[in-house]
Amino acid sequence: MSRILAVTLFAFAGLTTACGGGSKGGGGSDANAEAVAEANKVWTERCVTCHGNSGKGDGPGAAALAVKPRSFSDPNWQASVDDARIKSVIVGGGASVGLNEAMAANPDLEGKDAVLNELVTKIRKLSQ
Repeated sequence: MSRILAVTLFAFAGLTTACGGGSKGGGGSDANAEAVAEANKVWTERCVTCHGNSGKGDGPGAAALAVKPRSFSDPNWQASVDDARIKSVIVGGGASVGLNEAMAANPDLEGKDAVLNELVTKIRKLSQ
């Protein structure tokens, strides 16, 4: 009986992993799905306004800004900045790290590491 249970559990674990389940990323866990959804909402409601949907700094609000928003599609910028810096700018705003104060802070995202990781992933993909 215990051998059958062990085989069943092993098979279930394999299927869960293959289908993207489990808690280590992969897009299948409820927590990760929630983080992806929240990151997408933040991107659409906050970031796109200035950075644009494709992240080129050409959002509808960019025209009114004296200093144009960062283009995330620039490979030189992508290579020059680490993920921690991107997260700091997202949470603390531009002024908190010596950048333009027009980049608004998002203090509600502090401590939401999974959401921040998803936003960084989205930003990184914009240069590909």
